[in-house]
Amino acid sequence: MDPHYRNCPDCQSGFDFLSRRDFIKAAGATAVAAGALGLSKVVVRAADQPIKAPETLVKQLYNSLSDSQRKAIAFDWDFVETAETLKLQQRQGRPRGLLRTRVANNWQITEHSIGTDFYTTDQQELIRAIYEGLFNPEWVNKLDKQLEDDAGGYGNEQSIALFGKPGEGKFELVMTGRHLTARVDGNSIDHMAFGGPIFHGHAAQGFNEKPDHPGNIFWPQALEANKVYEMLDGKQRTSALVAKLPREQAVDFRGATREFPGIPVTELSADQREQLQKAMKLMLAPYREADQEEVIACLVKQGGLDQCSLAYYQAQDLGDDQVWDNWRLEGPAFVWYFRGSPHVHLWIHIGDDPGVKLNA
Repeated sequence: MDPHYRNCPDCQSGFDFLSRRDFIKAAGATAVAAGALGLSKVVVRAADQPIKAPETLVKQLYNSLSDSQRKAIAFDWDFVETAETLKLQQRQGRPRGLLRTRVANNWQITEHSIGTDFYTTDQQELIRAIYEGLFNPEWVNKLDKQLEDDAGGYGNEQSIALFGKPGEGKFELVMTGRHLTARVDGNSIDHMAFGGPIFHGHAAQGFNEKPDHPGNIFWPQALEANKVYEMLDGKQRTSALVAKLPREQAVDFRGATREFPGIPVTELSADQREQLQKAMKLMLAPYREADQEEVIACLVKQGGLDQCSLAYYQAQDLGDDQVWDNWRLEGPAFVWYFRGSPHVHLWIHIGDDPGVKLNA
């Protein structure tokens, strides 16, 4: 078997970056933050035609579905999987609960892959446009490479589900597959960036990647985050290093009253914060401008990165080279968990209210 297709076992103050004080001083919080991060405007296609908002295309897709298609992939807003529905879908192994908020590293939310004849050619084109519209155009080819490496290509092992009715209240489209959970919600989800938790992964050259992760599209994020560690002094490194990894799916918000592992961002010097800013810019780079701005707005609402901590995990350090494959930036309603062994898994869950529950 091609190693790319193996299932993951886990499947089964001088520079107060993104601090509340600086943003209150600014006329426009998200605009200033975007400028600080160097975020560029979303560009148009080569034909100089504006990209339609994915939310608009979701409504168009929904309106095009036949009755049989809607029965298979369209659900009520708060649809809860039960033993009976799981049995009908032959998905007894999946946990019960609110289907819309589920996130995993290898799953198909419905049984029909988007590249099959379950969808018409026009519908497949709409789904592709929705997918492309979620990301920075400069990243679409990179994400296509990830899907080629891990799932045999875009459309092969990805499926979608629609919750609610676009144009008639809250709605969300969720796209899933191996190493992918992405969302389009039209801001239906209160207090959340990306419409809820998302996931990416990449096993670029096999299930067990080499320490330098050759060809992995997400590894540059880890290298940039590791530069912060390289700048820490001995005492700071002791604070930043954590022995044991949290479990993969541990992305629930822990709230402002909880202590987070690693070194508090408030204990970083001005130049260390600047490097964290550079890492954050790279972390946000794959996504469309609207989602980048939403992430920043969520951070501002919860007090900025000054409320977060940065942890590097000593466990599963590939090559024992102290270029930390596993690291986590976490705050009251912010989880960015980069898990780089045996290959990259990237768990992202960001909101503006720590009280929001993952499965509620």
